[in-house]
Amino acid sequence: MSNSDYDPACLPDLLPLYYRRLFPFPQYYRWLSYGGVSKNYFQNREFSFTLKDDIYVRYQSFSTQNELEKEMQKMVPYKIDIGAVYSHRPSQHNTVKSGTFQALEKELVFDIDMTDYDDVRRCCSAADICSKCWTLMTIAIRILDRALREDFGFHHLLWVYSGRRGVHCWVCDEAARKLSVAARSAVAEYLSLVKGGEETTRKVVLSDPIHPFINHSLSVVEHYFPQYAIVEQDILGSKESLDKVLALLPEDIKKELTAYCQKVKNPMERWGELCSLVEHKKSSTKKGGQYIDKEIMLQYCYPRLDVNVSKGVNHLLKSPFSVHPKTGRISVPIDLKELNTFDPFEVPTISLICEELEKPRADEVEDEDMKDKENEQDAGERRRIRDYKRTSLAKYVKVFDRFLETMARSRKGEMLKKSDLQKDF
Repeated sequence: MSNSDYDPACLPDLLPLYYRRLFPFPQYYRWLSYGGVSKNYFQNREFSFTLKDDIYVRYQSFSTQNELEKEMQKMVPYKIDIGAVYSHRPSQHNTVKSGTFQALEKELVFDIDMTDYDDVRRCCSAADICSKCWTLMTIAIRILDRALREDFGFHHLLWVYSGRRGVHCWVCDEAARKLSVAARSAVAEYLSLVKGGEETTRKVVLSDPIHPFINHSLSVVEHYFPQYAIVEQDILGSKESLDKVLALLPEDIKKELTAYCQKVKNPMERWGELCSLVEHKKSSTKKGGQYIDKEIMLQYCYPRLDVNVSKGVNHLLKSPFSVHPKTGRISVPIDLKELNTFDPFEVPTISLICEELEKPRADEVEDEDMKDKENEQDAGERRRIRDYKRTSLAKYVKVFDRFLETMARSRKGEMLKKSDLQKDF
């Protein structure tokens, strides 16, 4: 079955199987427990479920992995969202004294949605995506990942494909989880460059000197821009798209470029001329407009963040390994080592992995001796591990495993540091 064979009408039949045999509950629980960082950390986490017929259930919480599993298998959510860690168990929020139920911690999250680029992409619009415009998500991940690691010092970033038209980032460092609303807003504002709604023509305005962060971002954009914007999106090709670019230029450059474009039709040569005109103006005047070519590149390619998602501690975000009901695709972690070749259309659908489950792989070998030694619970755990390993989901769970291992090593390192310091005293 190809990924395109997914039929939303089959979802009620497929989801019970997915939650019973394929969803990676052990890793999921391990992630959200953070090594038992504090008492009740997992228990006080909010989950929300969207059930069949858009029934929305908020403030779900669970004491153990087992309880989470049983409830998800019973309720069969069409969508899972993860919220904050609260002061009390979310499921008991109505019984808590008014004003005391508060969101305390949550990962710093980012949501990048392709619909926010509709004014600058020509290949698709609304919920549609293709391999051409997916480059925008690649650029966004490259820019934000570097900034969050190098400019803010975060280490544990989980990048996840949303299942349809965007990507999410979960910054899982302890320092990130404890950030206040004001601090989250400051990070989100620092990373935001494209400002203004539909009525704003120039959405990126650079000042002199250009901030080092913007220079780093520009180096990423410049790498992708010629092929992506000039060739594939053809932003200087048709009259309509050319007019959009001309509208961003100062009058003198606009006039000269318009005359040039009447004679020269090659888009790459048109872009070369635009850059030359900007360079000439820069050397002949100290007035504005000297970075207009860079502003255009950023306006067409720079990540467009939903800042409100990042600001709020109590904001919900779609969970990794949730199934997108419309496409059937699983919301999977992205391996940054293979970012340039990541293809959203190759991400497995729930139909595909449920079908693969019924066809054991030839390379699958059972270790009978090991099986004899397992107790019943271990056998159940092992069966689930074998189950997802028989499907296309396996490689994405492996990415998740590596992420969790890195976090565990880091926690162990921190604990050793603390014990060494205590010894010194």
